[in-house]
Amino acid sequence: MILELVIGITLSVLMGVGVAVWVYKRLVREAADTLALEQARASGRGQPPTLHPVIDLDKCIGSLSCLSVCPEGDILGVIDGKAALIDPSACIGHGRCALECGVDAITLVMGTETRGIDLPELSESFETSRPGVYIVGELGGMGLIKNAFTQGVQLTEHLGQVMSAGGGGVTDVVVVGAGPAGLATALGLKKAGLSFRVLEQESIGGTIAAYPRQKLVMSERVSLPLYGKFGRAELSKEELLEEFERAIAQEELAIEVGTKVQKIDGEDGAFVVHTSRGAVRARKVVLAVGRRGSPRKMGVPGEDHGKVTYRLIDPTQYAGKRVLVVGGGDAALEAAVQLAQETDADVSLSYRGAELGRAREANRRRFQDLVSKRRIRALMASTMVEVRPEAVILSTEKGQVSLGNDYVIACLGGELPTDFLAANGVSMRQYKGEALRGSARPGERSAKELAEDEKRRRFALGLFVLGAAIVGVLALVGQDYYHLPLAARRAHPAHAFLKPAGPWGHGVGIVATLVMMSNFLYSVRKRWGRLKGFRSIRGWLTFHQFVGFMSPLVIAFHAAFQSNNLLATLTTLSLFTVVATGVVGRFLYGLVPSGASHQDELAELTARYEALKAKTGSGLHEAVTDEFEVSEVFTVVTEVPVENTFLEFVVHRPLRWLRELRRVRGVRSRFSSAGAFDRFERDVKDLNRLRVQVKFYRTLKRLMSVWRVLHVVLAVSLVLMIAGHISVSLFLGYTWIFK
Repeated sequence: MILELVIGITLSVLMGVGVAVWVYKRLVREAADTLALEQARASGRGQPPTLHPVIDLDKCIGSLSCLSVCPEGDILGVIDGKAALIDPSACIGHGRCALECGVDAITLVMGTETRGIDLPELSESFETSRPGVYIVGELGGMGLIKNAFTQGVQLTEHLGQVMSAGGGGVTDVVVVGAGPAGLATALGLKKAGLSFRVLEQESIGGTIAAYPRQKLVMSERVSLPLYGKFGRAELSKEELLEEFERAIAQEELAIEVGTKVQKIDGEDGAFVVHTSRGAVRARKVVLAVGRRGSPRKMGVPGEDHGKVTYRLIDPTQYAGKRVLVVGGGDAALEAAVQLAQETDADVSLSYRGAELGRAREANRRRFQDLVSKRRIRALMASTMVEVRPEAVILSTEKGQVSLGNDYVIACLGGELPTDFLAANGVSMRQYKGEALRGSARPGERSAKELAEDEKRRRFALGLFVLGAAIVGVLALVGQDYYHLPLAARRAHPAHAFLKPAGPWGHGVGIVATLVMMSNFLYSVRKRWGRLKGFRSIRGWLTFHQFVGFMSPLVIAFHAAFQSNNLLATLTTLSLFTVVATGVVGRFLYGLVPSGASHQDELAELTARYEALKAKTGSGLHEAVTDEFEVSEVFTVVTEVPVENTFLEFVVHRPLRWLRELRRVRGVRSRFSSAGAFDRFERDVKDLNRLRVQVKFYRTLKRLMSVWRVLHVVLAVSLVLMIAGHISVSLFLGYTWIFK
């Protein structure tokens, strides 16, 4: 008994320390992330440039498995206990966060309500508004190399299902573009046994070929049809293009370089693709070209001068020259940094904004470091006015200035080839915080998503049936034993077999312990980098829930529905608490007021409170004989108290209300009439009710936000308690399993 008591007290102390440390770390993290978001918005970095995640706070359970998977770093953070996009401008749409969300709380969208993005309108199978014409890759909004590869593979899987190899001199599919999407499409078509031709107007690699020399690209390996694993975590532009060439050579792909597509005539199944080298007949057309189209111009006098270019390829050609880079995005900063690091050029950068809000944090740091070392001159809040042979004229806050100059590199992005798309019957649409694809109508789920949901439902149903079968067998074995009073069990013929220390009870406990330990597989899957992306996190969460619900049920059979020692009781209580906090986190935490709808409701309550407070306060001077005393009481009884814990709220709130009621009734004599006081008292009661509602929302949020802390710390404590329980059992001689 003493040993059990010591173990119990020790574990309780350790659990308390663990909760305190965890809460402190979470508060520090939330404060830092909140500050980061405020700074991003203040510096103009509050708008995501492309595909980005939107977190549904009504679904988010605060497990935060999405935070550590982004290759760009701390793009997501924790605010109010839930995930939040804290560095919007640095998000470039990797999408790993959505894959790592176990409750479908993250949706990848394009554009925002205030900043729409025009893109071709595509179906779930990447088909445009013109039947038979498809778009994959950057032109469709997926700017990452990994995403372009993936879309090319997905499209060919679809085409392989809806097409069979043709003949008669007609190519099955014409692929326009030899970048990542085009290469993946060509490999997929070859695997599917379809004929194809790949047309590229410039050079193999597409947009990648125009990147600056030695620019780092890629973020992870991908699997391509026939070729297998492609790339690695980091590749330079040159290394990536070399691997392109290896894939093309290995699979003997014919790329028709220098062939520009001018027009697409005909209809689905019978297209005529007009190119600079003649017409090509095809059944389907895939546009795998970049989004850049033609470079965006500055639109100033002298821009057509030969000294102006729109991308940096080889920095060495600018050695010893005066170079001005125009722009504030990643391309502009990378160009300026590369010029400053690899040449002795006199480098300046002109950007119209006061802050570099469009570029990634890593690029901003490198740029600012070179500015501090005076290798780059930063001309913020400046715009180009004119390009002259030996200089450029810039407009700044101090007026126009002339800057000696030999070359201008304008990194202003590219114009979407809307004219080409429109001329070929491809409709556009503006996305304002909407998913790119997934349904014919907004709000519907895609066929792929529905299939995944159905697969998860079947998995969950299978686990439920398994769990019901296990409980049924356990109940059947001891059906006439477990319902007996404890005193009567000793006379049961199977008592020695079914009791907790018996072969059956002990064996059930051992199996249940092993099953409980399997629950930590979910935590390992979330935290171990090598397992990130291994199978769907939603499936792991479903299994985690199954084991969580089953554990106390099976343990109850192991204990024969009794508890006769302190350590076993503590272990059981911890187990039920772990399950309870898990239920709160999975099924109730999403109800905590933190989403837009809840904020609107909270704002409405607060507005009603403030309006009633103003109305009551403004009418006092007409209804009282001593306005100062009544106003002083009114101020005290309507003051919003400092936030506290839920327990303090429950205990202190009634006492506070009694004190306030005494104060209110103490100034009854100061009112000019009984009716005036009655109205005042009624208004104060209404104000108090509204204040409690507002306070309850805030307190509930604080209470529920600690579920994960309790869940994790208690789970660890439970393991220690189980270890203690096993140790005591072995100490007492329950070692039959080893014999």
